[in-house]
Amino acid sequence: MNGENIQLALQLLPLQLWNTIYMVVVSGFFSVLIGLPLGVILTITDKGHIKENVTIYKVLEAIVNIGRSFPFAILMVSLIPVTRWIVGTSLGTTAAIVPLTIAAAPFVAKLIETSLKAVDRHILEAVIVMGSNTWQIITKVLLAEALPSIVSDITLTIINLIGYSAMAGLVGGGGLGQVAIQYGYNRFNTFIMISTVILLIFLVQFVQWLGGYIVKTINKKRGKFSHD
Repeated sequence: MNGENIQLALQLLPLQLWNTIYMVVVSGFFSVLIGLPLGVILTITDKGHIKENVTIYKVLEAIVNIGRSFPFAILMVSLIPVTRWIVGTSLGTTAAIVPLTIAAAPFVAKLIETSLKAVDRHILEAVIVMGSNTWQIITKVLLAEALPSIVSDITLTIINLIGYSAMAGLVGGGGLGQVAIQYGYNRFNTFIMISTVILLIFLVQFVQWLGGYIVKTINKKRGKFSHD
């Protein structure tokens, strides 16, 4: 029985591990692509910032907060028509990318907003006095100064997406979550269940390590430049 379990694991887990990585990386990319500009707009249109606009801020804040409020399982099911319209099906790893992206993008936006608002206002005031335009302030001050925090935000987002991707297995999203449900839980196969959990933990720990390494590298370079 143990030999059969090992053989089954070797058949299923490598492919589904890749499917999980594929879902997480692609949905992470698109969620940052959507969430980063949203976070920037939320920051600069807030009261007292460089492009204050209460109406835009309140509308975007409401959208982001509503998006963050949805439980992922409910969101995934409610987005089935949208997913079918975009990718032609609601099943499989590619289909799971749609709800994963929509779930993560508001989360990214709020994290980015928090990180950008932590940038020292004295630095902003200095570059404004120097005549920098909005684009320069965003790219060379806000994003540049908050870069280590933004990397940490993206790391946290990817870790959450790993958890979301496991939940996607409940509705045929593929990946390690589907293996855990279909072959582990439904068939009472403890070995498969434990194997998928170990792989998910490994993924989370690797992402956490990689994000921390990138942040340390950025901070070391900044320290070196400041000493120079």
